[in-house]
Amino acid sequence: MEATLASTSTTLRTFLTTFSPQLHSLRFSPAFREKQLAGAGNKIPTSLLKHDSTRRPSRHFPLRVSASSQASPEAAAKVSAVPSTMKAWIYGDYGTVDVLKFDESVSVPEIKEDQVLVKVVAAALNPVDFKRRQGKFQSTDSALPTVPGYDVAGVVVKVGSQVKELKEGDEVYGDIHEKALDGPKQFGSLAEYTAVEEKLLALKPKSLDFAQAAALPLAIETAYEGLERTGFSSGKSILVLNGAGGVGSLVIQLAKQVFGASRVAATASTGKLEFIKSLGVDLPIDYTKENFEDLPEKFDVVYDAIGQCDKAVKAIKEGGSVVALTGAVTPPGFRFVVTSNGEVLKKLNPYLESGKVKALIDPKGPFPFSQVVEAFSYIETGKATGKVVVYPIP
Repeated sequence: MEATLASTSTTLRTFLTTFSPQLHSLRFSPAFREKQLAGAGNKIPTSLLKHDSTRRPSRHFPLRVSASSQASPEAAAKVSAVPSTMKAWIYGDYGTVDVLKFDESVSVPEIKEDQVLVKVVAAALNPVDFKRRQGKFQSTDSALPTVPGYDVAGVVVKVGSQVKELKEGDEVYGDIHEKALDGPKQFGSLAEYTAVEEKLLALKPKSLDFAQAAALPLAIETAYEGLERTGFSSGKSILVLNGAGGVGSLVIQLAKQVFGASRVAATASTGKLEFIKSLGVDLPIDYTKENFEDLPEKFDVVYDAIGQCDKAVKAIKEGGSVVALTGAVTPPGFRFVVTSNGEVLKKLNPYLESGKVKALIDPKGPFPFSQVVEAFSYIETGKATGKVVVYPIP
């Protein structure tokens, strides 16, 4: 058996070196897929181990497996030797939460020249995480299997040769995927370590703990970029749809505290009206009792974070703007996909340090690392208030 596995590993390494140098750098081997096949009582077909030049390379390149253990996050500030393997959540096929598997022996990703290796202390989930797992954009996704996760907060433990500012021991946070839907990394943040470009990170605000920092990157960058794209500025009014959600709650705060909104309205369910008022909402709208599009008051901008663009366009002033994050787009509304940018986080850090803009973690969390399946199941209900955070990552 050992000779067979050794031969298999050699064959796949040769294949990956020839046809996909980038994937080869992630140090895959056949062990994970072999476990799946053997568990089903199957013998590994020879065809899985050979390359056919007439076909596209398989998208199922398994992560290497062996044993590992790590210290708790409380020791994260102390940079220690980086192991060769780590604990991580992975999935080898698209589907429901049932495809998520916990693995204690996934290869630690190697860093490129412009990247740093982060010892993950906390991560957070976003709707894009489960949509990616469901295969909603598999045509532009990276190869399977995947370690999910976009948001990260942790400690730099290794730096590439072209990294200019960050150093070992720095506490950082960010969205590790520059393009959310276009070739996101195979190694995400729901693992003990993740590799990420320096330009996508910022130093963690000292006033925030790791769980709070992890709750911010993708959502706050989405909120900020959407406001900028609408040309939002001081003195303008805005209506935020789904004001209690991860993005909506940050749109409210940024519009008020950073952009200088003259008036902020937002929709939420009855039980969350007081919550959005605490964020600075001047006009809370209970969507279970009122149709916001029928209100006489109109707004300069509607930020649609729920998928109701057809109604949102009825709530803007003449010449107003509607930005939509999901669902069908009705003109003059438009949609965008956020580009991760550490400079945005650096720009907003003073507001986070001062407490003018707050990280908001759903009260059901943080979810421990052992309950990532439960965290996914919860965010998929659409009922989260603020962000769903996973902490500690062991």
